[in-house]
Amino acid sequence: METLRLYDFLPSGNGYKIRLLLSQIGMPFERVEVNILQGETRTPEFLSKNPVGKIPLLEVEPGKYLAESNAILIYLSEGTEFLPYDRFLRAQVMQWLFFEQNRHEPFIATPRFWISILGKADEYKEAIEQKREPGYAALNLMENHLKTCNFFVGERYTIADIALFAYTHVADEGGYDLMQFPAIQAWIDRVKAQSRYITIKEEIQY
Repeated sequence: METLRLYDFLPSGNGYKIRLLLSQIGMPFERVEVNILQGETRTPEFLSKNPVGKIPLLEVEPGKYLAESNAILIYLSEGTEFLPYDRFLRAQVMQWLFFEQNRHEPFIATPRFWISILGKADEYKEAIEQKREPGYAALNLMENHLKTCNFFVGERYTIADIALFAYTHVADEGGYDLMQFPAIQAWIDRVKAQSRYITIKEEIQY
């Protein structure tokens, strides 16, 4: 296999993290669309690649697969400017990656999926409301951090920013009001100004 192969679902923020990083480091890859709405991650063929049945999934060489979006970010960013060499700064990046998956993504991404991808806001109304308080708590924590920092770690753009940007910049699609978070809005603009930036809807591959 001459290039990496990314199994992806285009609207997914977790998949977008990987596409954005791959674009920004200029690494060739082949993107394989896997429609989660049609159960394509639950087929025997896909489950043989990732028993968890989730995207994104990166095939790093024939038959060798890596799952979990933030683990993939770490793998791809090794030896690049997107992952600090300094031990403490690297640990801070990890800290934000854990925060994103534990305290951010479950509350920011899930309502977006129910509202904007499934189109079932009414059906999931009660569950969406239960996500609001912890979702806004995560955004407030980010806002307070960004009031004194341009980026999340070491005043430089890293995979910590990529991980948090993916679902934050489309949080309005899940019913969140980002207008009350000026520091987050300024940070979103800084991320969008980075070299080789792509949008979540751009289907790029080399």
